[in-house]
Amino acid sequence: MSSLQSFLHMGGYAIYVWPAYVLTFIVLILNVILPLKREGQFFRALVERKKRLEKAQ
Repeated sequence: MSSLQSFLHMGGYAIYVWPAYVLTFIVLILNVILPLKREGQFFRALVERKKRLEKAQ
């Protein structure tokens, strides 16, 4: 258990290391989620535009 505690403590630098890991993880997740969300919005807008153009003809 002491080796786990020393790992989590990171030699006294845990206050800097763990937030950096968390921030990195958040950025990586957002780099996946946000483009997928925007792609969905783009295609929904494209379908709406196509419907409007077909209705106008």
